[in-house]
Amino acid sequence: MAAEETSTRDRSKLSIFLQPAVSFLDFPEREYFQDAIDTLYYSFKEDALTESESLNVAKQDFQKVNFCFPITAGIQYQIFPDNFVSLGVSFIYDNESVVLTDRKNRSHNYSYTIQGMPLFLEYRLGIPRNLMTLSGESLFSIAVRWYWVLPGTEIYTTWGQLEADTPLLGAGFGVGIGYLIANWKNFNIYGDIGFSSIKVESSKMYSDIVPDGPEKKAKWNIGGLMMQVRIGFGLWNEPEPIEESDDDDDMSTAKSETKQVAEPVPPPAKPVEPPASQPVEQATEEPVEKIEPAAEKEPTSEPSTDKKSPEE
Repeated sequence: MAAEETSTRDRSKLSIFLQPAVSFLDFPEREYFQDAIDTLYYSFKEDALTESESLNVAKQDFQKVNFCFPITAGIQYQIFPDNFVSLGVSFIYDNESVVLTDRKNRSHNYSYTIQGMPLFLEYRLGIPRNLMTLSGESLFSIAVRWYWVLPGTEIYTTWGQLEADTPLLGAGFGVGIGYLIANWKNFNIYGDIGFSSIKVESSKMYSDIVPDGPEKKAKWNIGGLMMQVRIGFGLWNEPEPIEESDDDDDMSTAKSETKQVAEPVPPPAKPVEPPASQPVEQATEEPVEKIEPAAEKEPTSEPSTDKKSPEE
């Protein structure tokens, strides 16, 4: 998914989810079944009458790790921002089988299957961004779960079957650390790694389902290490915040730069002329002619230029 379509938090208020996983079950009781296979192998060897018949006897061993792919479905509600409560049910199925051949080269199949139906209640809290974050908001989260087991949790083998009890107070717990990988529209994808311990027991004994098994109540664990991916779909979502697109930002930036380039440089400011009431030493380059008031004429003793006629 494109990076610009990925938000930094889960905005779904109410959502449903599907969660495929990989799990390594904590099941040390596998040794009971391996011991039974070894016993059968040696008995086939003893039954061989000739060396060629002895060479026909062969076996496979059970895997030393119980590896399976649980699937989970559930519903999630966001009570506060980055605070989620979930209810889900899982289906665990792990089938282990081997083949033995006897002295007459006939094949014999033996197997055991661990099946689980755990119901869990989960609380998931977004880790505050000032503690662990790769962006502006919280992407990491921590989850705690409490498990119950439903009918259908059992072990059945080639030799028998036993069902687990279903206590009302629960059967175990789990913890996990998740990361919001991506989201697109109403879809949110989390990655999660964690551990669970779901201990169950039965009123039957292992000797009921495996030869030479312990003569005591059967107990086992259907939890273990797990890695899972949660794909959620929001049925009710918070509104997306309105943000300016990158194109708008680029356009406004370009306009701003264009405006700055197109604007002419303003001319330097003219000196401010003082008011008329103040004297100006050099207002202009040409001197100002000073006008003085006219002086009164004094009578002169010079004879008048006007000549009188003799008659006067």
